[in-house]
Amino acid sequence: MTDLPILSVLIWLPIVGGIAVLLLGSEEEGARRGKLVALGVSVVTFVVSLPLYGAFDITTSNMQFVEQMLWIARFDAYYHLGVDGISLPLVLLTTFLTPLVVIAGWEVIDLRPAQYFAAFLFLEGLMIGVFASLDGLLFYVFWEAMLVPMFIIIGVWGGERRVYATVKFFLYTFLGSVFMLVALIYMYLQAGTYAIEEFHALPLTMQEQVLIFLAFLLAFAVKVPMWPVHTWLPDAHVEAPTGGSVILAAVLLKMGGYGFVRFSLPIAPDASKVLASMMIALSLIAIVYIAFVALAQKDMKKLIAYSSIAHMGFVTLGFFVIFGVAANAAGGDGARLALQGGMVQMISHGLISGALFLCVGVMYDRLHSREIDAYGGVVNTMPRFAALMVFFALANAGLPGTSGFVGEFLVILGSFQASFWLALLAATTLILGAAYTLWLVKRVVFGEVGNEGVAALQDIGSREYFMLAVLAVAVLLLGVWPAPLLELMEQTLGHLLEHVSQSKL
Repeated sequence: MTDLPILSVLIWLPIVGGIAVLLLGSEEEGARRGKLVALGVSVVTFVVSLPLYGAFDITTSNMQFVEQMLWIARFDAYYHLGVDGISLPLVLLTTFLTPLVVIAGWEVIDLRPAQYFAAFLFLEGLMIGVFASLDGLLFYVFWEAMLVPMFIIIGVWGGERRVYATVKFFLYTFLGSVFMLVALIYMYLQAGTYAIEEFHALPLTMQEQVLIFLAFLLAFAVKVPMWPVHTWLPDAHVEAPTGGSVILAAVLLKMGGYGFVRFSLPIAPDASKVLASMMIALSLIAIVYIAFVALAQKDMKKLIAYSSIAHMGFVTLGFFVIFGVAANAAGGDGARLALQGGMVQMISHGLISGALFLCVGVMYDRLHSREIDAYGGVVNTMPRFAALMVFFALANAGLPGTSGFVGEFLVILGSFQASFWLALLAATTLILGAAYTLWLVKRVVFGEVGNEGVAALQDIGSREYFMLAVLAVAVLLLGVWPAPLLELMEQTLGHLLEHVSQSKL
């Protein structure tokens, strides 16, 4: 199993499948076959990814399923792939969600369906490439190429202000990435290679570490997104089609968090320690302030988008609270809990936010409105849908027994060992999250039937029920039994903590 090029298959199978879907065209017969090919390729990709988990050795922090071949000899750049306990869960999340996104657009995409489904297959392959790359230049190519299909998805199938949202999304993410490229080139000149693991071992001065950290911060903070570079996200979510919103929230945002643990922390541990207080402050602003912003929203998608920013604040808090607000040494039990919590939160938020955007999509397909005031009493006409939406809303609020509780609870536990007040501020998200989420549910789901449009709604059919039920099972399973995920990450996160606790100065 470990000798097979399984990661290459996961990257290139969706891309080749996307080309096949494009060749089938958007005419009625071609579109029908294209949808079947897109679904088949995405399901096969998910099935192929499952043996990664079964064959993964949880007793080591080494990269596994490694593939390496010379790519650009002039720059000593390699087509170098591999996964560890940090990247494997994100690869599995990507392959799990893509078939659900294809199913979500099965009956609602009439405009150029071949291009729509092909774009998601291209996006899947490129996202897996980001998580599996062990060469800095290869990572950057996948990172930038990934913007193209998402740019097209929002720009072609988005809402009325899709051009504005698309340009804003592209400019924010592309400009941030330019600084990351400068940092990668500088480290290449120091190390003579683009191998990421060689970057980790580079002896860097404090000045070099700070500059490299800030360069990566500009790229990763935009992607997370952290306050104050978060303003592109609500616009992108509101204008994106349902599938675009799902992948944007569930996977693309996680690339910022992944960048911090793959690049920023291990390459610049001393700078990370010095700048940890700033990162913690920015994370707390996202958790507390953005939660209040979410409370004021009238658009369901905007509310969930701001909710995503607040929940991703927990991820960055977990990653940087390991140093403690008083610059405590990393490596203690609190640091381990916080780091685990940040990783679990990334996976959990991917499932929950994806489910909530699918719920909004279900209602939008029927009433063509995202305004909260356009609904009311949905439970009376769509009881099966209402039950699932309430479940996801409670998970978003951190209900114990759901995945939403596990990550936040671990981060709060880790934060408590650094500072009581820090943990208290972080814990306010459990109250504020419940406030804006339950306020949404009360106005949309419960009460009397709001209008004639709601009265005429039809409950979800087997297609919509399947995609939401699968996500509900995943959220519940991770909430009551997080051990498999924690065991998968244990050795890799332990190695990361050991690495960042050792000064390069």
